[in-house]
Amino acid sequence: MASFLTHLATLSALGPTNVGRVTAYRLGIKLRIAPVVKLKAESAIGPFFAREPLRPAPAPALRSWVNEGLLFSRHTVRIDDQPPDWFANPLSGACISGADRPWFTIPDFDPAVGDIKLIWEFSRFDWVLALAQKARTGSAAALDRLNCWIGDWCEKNPPYRGPNWKCGQEASIRVMHLAMAARILDAVHSPRPGLRKLITQHLQRIRPTVAYACAQDNNHGISEAAALFIGGSWLNRLGDGRGARWMHKGRTLLEERVARLVAPDGGFSQYSVNYHRVMLDTLSMAEIWRRDMRGAALSATFLARVRVAAEWLRRLTDPTAGDAPVAGANDGARLLQLANADYRDHRPSVQLATALFCDRRAYEGPGPHADTLAWLDIPVGKKACNPPTSDAGTYTGFTVLRCDHAMALLRCPRFRFRPSQADALHVDLWLDGENVLRDGGSYSYNADPPLIDYFGGVSGHNTIQFDNRDQMPRLGRFLFGDWLATHEFSAPRDFEGAVSAMASYRDRRGIYHKRSLSLQSKGLAVTDEISGFRRAAVLRWRLKPGAWRLEGNTARLCQDYLRVSSATPPIRTQIVEGLESRYYYEKTSCPVFEAEFDRPTTIISEYGRTR
Repeated sequence: MASFLTHLATLSALGPTNVGRVTAYRLGIKLRIAPVVKLKAESAIGPFFAREPLRPAPAPALRSWVNEGLLFSRHTVRIDDQPPDWFANPLSGACISGADRPWFTIPDFDPAVGDIKLIWEFSRFDWVLALAQKARTGSAAALDRLNCWIGDWCEKNPPYRGPNWKCGQEASIRVMHLAMAARILDAVHSPRPGLRKLITQHLQRIRPTVAYACAQDNNHGISEAAALFIGGSWLNRLGDGRGARWMHKGRTLLEERVARLVAPDGGFSQYSVNYHRVMLDTLSMAEIWRRDMRGAALSATFLARVRVAAEWLRRLTDPTAGDAPVAGANDGARLLQLANADYRDHRPSVQLATALFCDRRAYEGPGPHADTLAWLDIPVGKKACNPPTSDAGTYTGFTVLRCDHAMALLRCPRFRFRPSQADALHVDLWLDGENVLRDGGSYSYNADPPLIDYFGGVSGHNTIQFDNRDQMPRLGRFLFGDWLATHEFSAPRDFEGAVSAMASYRDRRGIYHKRSLSLQSKGLAVTDEISGFRRAAVLRWRLKPGAWRLEGNTARLCQDYLRVSSATPPIRTQIVEGLESRYYYEKTSCPVFEAEFDRPTTIISEYGRTR
């Protein structure tokens, strides 16, 4: 059980301003005195998009949302022209209770439906983009379905009532998707009255709680700022006086949030590859809209931070398939889906941001990255980017080593903002575009506590667990205490055909873990020095799926091998069945190599391939 001092120190690390904002928000909601609880409006009425001649489609439309919907970009559900049930868990069919209540009276977690993200998923309006694309290709049926579904959503989700009005970020995602759909359907300059009213209602919901969103120091504040900026500038262009106020507030917050949350090394406050992509797509949409509205350029600091943020994601992305490590929280979010690409393909987002903010090409040739630019009328960058390089990750702890076609990620504990996972000194390894040593992922934010602890804790990562406890005490579903800090660090450096780096930490109980990496084109050597524990230290390597066999202290699968040697022999070495979640709300088995030690020692792990 975490101590009172741990809770107090964590509150201090979160920041008194943020804690005050959250407290004021919750108190205002509880006492029913917050301005947001007093909002009232009538539902918008369609049609929302008109039948007008359109330019030819510039690229293939999404294949999804014809007969099957796609949840979290992974799970398929059958659909037809009839709108979905906006209050049902589409995987289980269970419905949330009291869906007609004011949103602030609905609890965060309903045991009947499980994860509320399953309720919100249809209401993120991913299908609006897909149907807009199909309508652009000439499908009258797609336009009819688009208007029908939006109209049904407005009828069943009257303003500020029900679970789909509960989160300001969810409302913001709808605004951004509606705006991008309007671009696709050439409806920006003369939107239908129903669409204009719907945008207005959403901005009225977002504005009163944007301070609470900013207090999270995560994507919420950026998403809500972008929605205010996009929607506000749109309404301002249409002559609505409120639009200018929303636009200026959104612009101010966008610049402030990016300056605060995006570090000089390009890393993001949430320490998550997928949330980094969400942030980057959000900023790309804001910049596209700014250009459409002929607004003044955003600040030099904003532009500089977004450029390094785009490079940060490019550095971690495999250029052939677009995959990247499942590092940090991974909730299945993918904004601005315009190309037929797998959820794990990050190239469309990298290409778009690189073209917009750097005027460069991250990737050459046709593919989903090119289709995304085509749908958005964004020219490809003038110059090709140089090959991605190693990086120290000085501010946010994502230390990247690159050597030819090999890449290793070392997660150093550098927590200016709250960590979402206990992954100190985790290592991801990629050989020839294949993720061979892997992160466990997140699975679900509303899973049973043992699963939350497994995926978010030390067991879900390639590092060492000491004395059968986590690296940091869990204080809540999304909060750890006693944040670790990097003790020693050596940035990546090249030497005789290898790239090396080192980091260590020492926790408040005196446990010491130093990890040194040496990456070559065909493999990785990791040296661990450990001390200060009382009973046991368990080294885990989460392997790629396959029928691995154990031969002494070496695990083998075809040409791949993992060999572990140590100054003192392990008391146990085995391959156990573990779990991994490459996609949200999906878990599969994976082999995990474990070696257990009962005294301080030095361990050398070598992963390689025989040719």
